[in-house]
Amino acid sequence: MSPGIWQIVIIALLVLLLFGRGKISGFMGDLGKGITSFRKGLKEGSDDVAEAKDPKPVEDKRTIEGETVSSETREKDKA
Repeated sequence: MSPGIWQIVIIALLVLLLFGRGKISGFMGDLGKGITSFRKGLKEGSDDVAEAKDPKPVEDKRTIEGETVSSETREKDKA
């Protein structure tokens, strides 16, 4: 059994009387800001996922006593 139109109207009037127009308006504004932030977070999250799928190459640099040693130098030292 779904609520009728009169039941919905009575509930809306009770909520309006209990909280007042100002609080309901403020709540709706906060709800709108929350939805906007959520959408922005989803967009940034999808950008992060796209970057993770296409990682940038990273050079293998290791330091020995503050000196940078490339992988080519280490291979020559091994030979």
